Amino acid sequence: MHTLILASSSPRRSAMLRELGIIFETMPGSFHEPPHAHGQSPRHYVKANARGKALQAATSLDRGIVIGADTAVVIDGQVLGKPASMDEARRYLSILNGRTHEVLTGICLADASCTNRVLVEAAKTRVSFRSLNTHEIECYLHRIDPLDKAGAYAIQGHGALIVERISGCFYNVVGFPLALLETMLLQWGISLFDYTHT
Repeated sequence: MHTLILASSSPRRSAMLRELGIIFETMPGSFHEPPHAHGQSPRHYVKANARGKALQAATSLDRGIVIGADTAVVIDGQVLGKPASMDEARRYLSILNGRTHEVLTGICLADASCTNRVLVEAAKTRVSFRSLNTHEIECYLHRIDPLDKAGAYAIQGHGALIVERISGCFYNVVGFPLALLETMLLQWGISLFDYTHT
């Protein structure tokens, strides 16, 4: 059976796999995500980043299925990645406040034993925020770590107080659309069920 290797330093992605009892290894890479280029499709952007992460890890291995992922928040065609400061986090939440945006996650599978065996897809979820006042925004930002989250927020935990509704995969907003990952693996004759503890 192929070893599953998560090419990510995201504690949330690792935790989601562990919660399912999935046996996997992690190999955080040093892939540098380029800034979103003007005119570049946000969907293409997250898919390219996921591919870059997976391929970078795969090139240093001789076996295993490497999983790369990248998540971005998109509103009015603008890609909001991880904020660089608390001021930028406040600006992001102000942009999203009371509005609907999209969360896109690119997923890439790379077979480390076969350099041209690569599969890349993306998931999209629409998320609507409540109208928040300044006090709520400040309280929220001080109860999470917004600097390691695309769009400066997380749907889980205190996100329950700011997200009004979603359309699409909840786990995609967390950063790992697991149903899409399973569908992709099945194309290679692999299932996450085969990697769970019995």
